[in-house]
Amino acid sequence: MAAYSFALSSSFTQYKPSIYGSISKRINLSLNASFPRKYRNKYQKLRIATSSVSISNPELRTGPDDLIASILSKVMQTDGGVSLTQKEHEEVAQVANELQKYCVDEPVKCPLIFGGWDVVYCSNPTSPGGGYRSAFGRLFFRTKEMIQTVEAPDTVRNKVSFSLFGFLGGEVSLKGKLKVLDSQWIQVIFAPPELKVEALDFRYGGESEVKLQITYIDEKVRLGKGSRGSLFVFQRRA
Repeated sequence: MAAYSFALSSSFTQYKPSIYGSISKRINLSLNASFPRKYRNKYQKLRIATSSVSISNPELRTGPDDLIASILSKVMQTDGGVSLTQKEHEEVAQVANELQKYCVDEPVKCPLIFGGWDVVYCSNPTSPGGGYRSAFGRLFFRTKEMIQTVEAPDTVRNKVSFSLFGFLGGEVSLKGKLKVLDSQWIQVIFAPPELKVEALDFRYGGESEVKLQITYIDEKVRLGKGSRGSLFVFQRRA
């Protein structure tokens, strides 16, 4: 699990079919009247092809608010992305790539990074939570929550809470120090993880390190990519 992304949301004028439909008809009549017959078929084919691209990629014509609604609808209630098919993962990545175009120039400086976030999606299920989220680990550890908290000025806390064997409550947590590498990339060095299962509490393993590219942030959502390409979607906690 890791720390990720940031960018500012903005609003865009909505598409109005009734207005543009009437304009399209007038343009079409004008071109049909003025174009020589031998060029009309080429024009019609071009117009149809352009319409097909627009219809098949509706998200490319929307602003960040619509893209955010789209990506959340695709990742919520999917066990952090575990239940998605390969095609559905590709659809999430496509929307994330579009959102990246609205990212602020220096997202590492965006104050919206601070606060508590739910990890609602990862393209690689084992990235948040490690072995606890692997195919084998999920047979015993049922994930309840994946939370990341970023505290000023440079502290990151990751926590995966779970149910062991369906009745034992537990969690694994990490505390790390954030370091800015450039305008988009950050590095987090985590101390050894702490495991709690009921009254049992202990630390194990050693330090770990992640490097993350910040790709989008607003008041509701953060997106980011790990150094190995894993895509994360975070939603701000209420």
